[in-house]
Amino acid sequence: MPTPVAAANAYATLARLSEQTKSLGGGDAAPDAGPSFGSVLKDVMDSVIAVGRKSDAQAQAVALGKANMIDVVTAVAESETAIQALVSVRDKVIAAYEDILKMPI
Repeated sequence: MPTPVAAANAYATLARLSEQTKSLGGGDAAPDAGPSFGSVLKDVMDSVIAVGRKSDAQAQAVALGKANMIDVVTAVAESETAIQALVSVRDKVIAAYEDILKMPI
């Protein structure tokens, strides 16, 4: 179940990437002017890891009786949404790679 916080983070990331793309001026800029695919992928992985750690911390806090169950459910839902999005991107990258491999030389 997507949460408002996860959706807001996704929209903020898309807006930032959109602004970076606009600042490149189309295809005329140097290839190293914008973020590389690897750096964008690393940023996404770092954010997914951070969401997972937050979820784990909330689960530990509720086990100790220091947190509200609603916070745990919200953190787990955010973690699930982030992982699902990451898996979808991974699947698309693999499909694109397979399409490239099928191209004639």
